[in-house]
Amino acid sequence: MITIVGSLKGGSGKSTLTFNLAVWLVMAEVDVMLVDADPQATLTDVVDVRNEEGFKPKIRVFDKDALTESRLREAEETLIDVGTSDMESLRRALALCDRIVIPVPPSQADIWSTQRFIQMIQTIERKAPPEIISFINRGDTHHAVQETNETAAALVAIPGLRFIKPRLSQRTVFRRSFSEGLAVFELEPRGKGTREFMTLTAALYPGLVS
Repeated sequence: MITIVGSLKGGSGKSTLTFNLAVWLVMAEVDVMLVDADPQATLTDVVDVRNEEGFKPKIRVFDKDALTESRLREAEETLIDVGTSDMESLRRALALCDRIVIPVPPSQADIWSTQRFIQMIQTIERKAPPEIISFINRGDTHHAVQETNETAAALVAIPGLRFIKPRLSQRTVFRRSFSEGLAVFELEPRGKGTREFMTLTAALYPGLVS
């Protein structure tokens, strides 16, 4: 399956999520292909850090030249990180993927951005429409803050989008994960961030979670 992790707005945490999912899939002994089609190359940077530090398992990442159907179908699971600064690569990836996962931080601007992204996806010529999934990323941990729940309610109401309840909160461990080249479950196996991430992966890859 070819999965894009993307959005039209920066700061959504898509590269962090893609990296963590890649490490998790490799550890689950899944044949994974990881593609960084974002010119900012932050996903490539974190993979470089991981490999330079000698952490196992090693992760390999390919650039936008891998965005062909034959290449992307070589692996059991393919993850693609995309950005809006290369719209040609973004559109090419959208034409080839099976599903799109959109991390949405809790804000009105991110809701609008998600709506525009879905409109853009619908303009891409393809054989069949992809599955579009969204979830709350970088949610507030304080229960008195209502913006996270309000964003979730807005996402549920967007046509053509499947909202899933598992969410990732705004936690330091996710920033550490990216700077240190380790997945959250490697850094803090018993931490709250790990529990949130594992719940999310169970929703995204139910066939891999017993």
